[in-house]
Amino acid sequence: MIRVEHLSLSYATDRGPLQALRDVSLHAEAGEVVGIVGESGCGKSTLALALPMLLPENARITAGRILLD
Repeated sequence: MIRVEHLSLSYATDRGPLQALRDVSLHAEAGEVVGIVGESGCGKSTLALALPMLLPENARITAGRILLD
């Protein structure tokens, strides 16, 4: 099971924080498949990297939580 609750994330840049995810929530039980679709630059890869906590050093989760069971 995976549950993402109100996840927000930003990247630290020379110009200040760049918000990459805002209030993302999803839930999938064991055996379920979830597809993430969206426009280029909308945060799909950032979300995929956040789930196993493989984010770069300049990424900060600013709100929400990720629960894995």
